Amino acid sequence: MSKRILVTGANGQLGQELQVLASSYPDLVFDFVTRKSFDLEQDELMLAYLDQTPPDYIINCAAYTAVDKAESEPEQAKQINQLAVATLAKWSAQHQVKLLHISTDYVFDGKSEIPYLENDNTNPQSVYGRTKHAGEEAAIAACPEIIIIRTAWVYSAFGSNFVKTMLRLMQERDSLNIVNDQIGSPTYARDLAEVILKIIATEHWQNGIYHYSNSGRISWFEFAQAIKELAGLTCDLNGIPTKAYPTPAQRPAYSLLNTDKIMNTYGFAIPDYKASLKGCLAQLNALLPD
Repeated sequence: MSKRILVTGANGQLGQELQVLASSYPDLVFDFVTRKSFDLEQDELMLAYLDQTPPDYIINCAAYTAVDKAESEPEQAKQINQLAVATLAKWSAQHQVKLLHISTDYVFDGKSEIPYLENDNTNPQSVYGRTKHAGEEAAIAACPEIIIIRTAWVYSAFGSNFVKTMLRLMQERDSLNIVNDQIGSPTYARDLAEVILKIIATEHWQNGIYHYSNSGRISWFEFAQAIKELAGLTCDLNGIPTKAYPTPAQRPAYSLLNTDKIMNTYGFAIPDYKASLKGCLAQLNALLPD
């Protein structure tokens, strides 16, 4: 019997990668919903949709992710990242539906010197981070069987992200300044999408919080260098400290996530960030018009 999967945030990077992979899972029936049909700012509309088309699983990719804008729109960020998540979690628990929710490295303060474990103390430093953390707590309280996957530095062939911005700017400019004192590891959304679908397809559901990003330890500057190298571009790159590039929201200086738990629980091999970057660049080239 096929399982029905509701995917929120279908227009986002992860949502679009899930759509690409959906055809590889013929036993799963997908409902990909966007804000137009499933508005996280309208609880009544969300609940009406869920009651009319009840899924077996919900993958909540939707979020308020405009990190800097959230500083001036805290109520909207709270509604989407916290209150709507609580609504989804309560409905899921009441209807015995499995909920998988995506969260972020921004729940940490970035002051660690070793990769963050799932049970390390959280201390978000921005509106975005605080609302995502509050969403985690509300979801776990309402739906203890939830799976939460925290991820970081997400990029893909879709939407707006660091990789696509760097490719564009490196072709437009002779030189770029890139922050070199924020440390982490990027996440190719295609890899994360595959992990999510494998968890659902295998029915090996182990609730809890997990961390997922590609393997490696780099700065944004080193990530830009890798993009430049693999794309064969010639733009000069200069490393600068965070203080030379002030933003409304504070970024974690260190957001490397320890991914041992998801590897050990599910037996996943996590690709190296550079191998995944090559895959994304190949995907971008395939999407270019002839």
